[in-house]
Amino acid sequence: MKHFALLAAALLALAGPALSQTVLSQTAGWGPGADDAAFSRMLASSFKGKGVATIDRLTQDETQAFCSNPVLAASPAAAAQRQRIEAANMATVKWPSDGQWLGDWKQGEALAQSGRGNTWSDKADTPNGGNCYNCHQISPTEISYGTIGPSLTQYGALRGQGEETLKAAWAKIVNAKASNACSNMPRAGHMGILGETQIKHLMALLFDPKSPVNAQPGPTK
Repeated sequence: MKHFALLAAALLALAGPALSQTVLSQTAGWGPGADDAAFSRMLASSFKGKGVATIDRLTQDETQAFCSNPVLAASPAAAAQRQRIEAANMATVKWPSDGQWLGDWKQGEALAQSGRGNTWSDKADTPNGGNCYNCHQISPTEISYGTIGPSLTQYGALRGQGEETLKAAWAKIVNAKASNACSNMPRAGHMGILGETQIKHLMALLFDPKSPVNAQPGPTK
């Protein structure tokens, strides 16, 4: 959390000198090396649980705490710790219960398009979306997509459906931190955002030869 400190101080300054002085006076300072106790108290008092959006989301696990420290996360000296965190995340990956990797690519496309779910206004039984287009190009016919993650166009066509390839893609969707401790990709399966059947549909979107993801591009005119 320490790298959030300067941002928090700036926000407090905008909120007004009285509030800024009240909070800042409770700490020895902000920035690297500062005590995070006041910042943690501010988070706890500012966020309230409502519906499915519960306050426990503010509690970091070991992976999140490690990656929230940019100096530590990028340090060569922390390589062993990164590897241990990745191994711990890999150990949480649950493989398909019936041995089947692929579902329905059409439902996978709908999931990739949907960013709905896990907000205070959502019911507990509302299916979550994958929000995949927010970070990836997927189907070549969709022109609105993010670029934080790599393009997934031609994903299956280029890689085939070997067991190791399928396992790697499945693990990436379930828990991306298993292969990259500080990946920007959310742990969709591990965090309960997506269920097994939904993950199968996304796998089909990536690997099914009939999926538009794997359509062969036409000749350039």
